[in-house]
Amino acid sequence: MEIGSSVLTAIGHTPLVRLRRVVPADCATILVKVEGSNPTGSMKDRMAQAMLAAAEADGRLCPGDTVVEYTGGSTGAALALVCAARGYRLRIVSSAAFSADKLTQMVALGAELTLVRSEHGRITRELILEMIDTAAELGRQPNTYWTDQLTNTDSITGYHPMGEEIWAQTGGRVDGFVQAIGTAASLRGASTPLKQYNPRLRVVAVEPAESAVLSGGRPGAHRIEGIGIGYRPPMWDPDLPDEIIPVPTDEAEAMARRLAREEGLFTGTSSGANVLAAIALGQRLGPDATVATILVDSGLKYLSTNVFRTSQGPSRKSPHGNV
Repeated sequence: MEIGSSVLTAIGHTPLVRLRRVVPADCATILVKVEGSNPTGSMKDRMAQAMLAAAEADGRLCPGDTVVEYTGGSTGAALALVCAARGYRLRIVSSAAFSADKLTQMVALGAELTLVRSEHGRITRELILEMIDTAAELGRQPNTYWTDQLTNTDSITGYHPMGEEIWAQTGGRVDGFVQAIGTAASLRGASTPLKQYNPRLRVVAVEPAESAVLSGGRPGAHRIEGIGIGYRPPMWDPDLPDEIIPVPTDEAEAMARRLAREEGLFTGTSSGANVLAAIALGQRLGPDATVATILVDSGLKYLSTNVFRTSQGPSRKSPHGNV
């Protein structure tokens, strides 16, 4: 094995795993890209590296500058990793509506946090817009580069390798691709090479049922972190997906727990939504088809949330009783 020149060489080339126990008998083969294997435990490492590399290349980001972004956590941790490796200061705008584990990880990697208050701890359109406004204000300071992930098309190219990897790992057999929509960069980026290889590929976008704006519904509060911003993201391409599948938060959380207990795949709520949508597509395509989707991040980012904190949680015992 080669020795990497920095942690950035560990980004990408993640495993592709077949689901066994959560998939019904009449379903297509469901394959999941385990993006929790990236250094910060998220696919966002790919886009963070791509955005900063592009900004360095054209002079938007210079040595000694400060990077600014608004994020629910995974993008912030990914940017913190890349900034630490490349030597930049990072200021993040976030909220306690998102996992405390993600906020802790960002700080551990050197990010400076500004937290915006959320009404009832829910993810809403109003919260996202206030986070964006705060980041924009910080981004106007001298020697500062605002990555602005919702509009930054450099992030799309960061996901091209993910599609290339899926095609190579399946030996060129992918009939459907499913991905949840946050900025829309990962759906566009990964599906681009897959569609080039297989023009008949069926592409499915996933969004929270409580805020199904891409499907023509009204914005609403939900608990699926990283997706469903409450309005159409600027990079959304309505002509790309063949269909949009809304998934309720409770069902996505339940699937995340099933993936951990039945498949040994520890991941978050948006990944649970992806798997549910992939199964729905797979049942329509039939058992001879192959559907790929993304396990967006690691379940370690959600330990403090209600997804995994149940009344039957673990207890530790010592010779003196429970501790």
